Amino acid sequence: MLIRKLFKFESAHIVRNCSSDRCRRSIHGHSYKVEVLLEAHALDNGQMVYDFGLMKGTIKDVIDAFDHAICFWDKDDPEYIRLSQEFSARWISVPVSPSAEQFARVFFVVIDAILKNTVMKNGENDVRLHSVIAHETETGYAQAFREDAENPRMGLIRLQDLVFSEQVKAEWHDPHMMDKLMAGEAFINPEVPLQIKA
Repeated sequence: MLIRKLFKFESAHIVRNCSSDRCRRSIHGHSYKVEVLLEAHALDNGQMVYDFGLMKGTIKDVIDAFDHAICFWDKDDPEYIRLSQEFSARWISVPVSPSAEQFARVFFVVIDAILKNTVMKNGENDVRLHSVIAHETETGYAQAFREDAENPRMGLIRLQDLVFSEQVKAEWHDPHMMDKLMAGEAFINPEVPLQIKA
């Protein structure tokens, strides 16, 4: 069974080397929608694949990091990067060009790592990330699956290559979330006592 949760954010970027002159040479923004699709072949104690409320923590923090932020490719012009960091408190450096396709892959890599490091406490079984859809516009989106996220021909994305500004990190529920994730520290879901036994 699949479930999906929709998140929204506003962000600005430049997509270098693309065919559109406006996109490759000018900072521009989008109203993004990101759909996170989870799958499982069993249900938890609440008879759900995964409680939607649990996705409002660490997963939401990662996606919300991009809201009202400028996102840039770490291989872009150094002066552009410096100015982006100087004039925006909220910025994110990514190891790939920030296209919709790469946003879907970046979110897949981070959310997959979060789920793998999460200790499930409510009977969740074999919950895994199915895919991530990044809507850049109302009519255009990209969907990344595991084979896309791990495909070196699309550019390597490692957690340690994602850099979030101090302002972004300060707004997370846990400002050390990415450090903990890279160190393999566990995220523990809250445990809900059973009221009715199946």
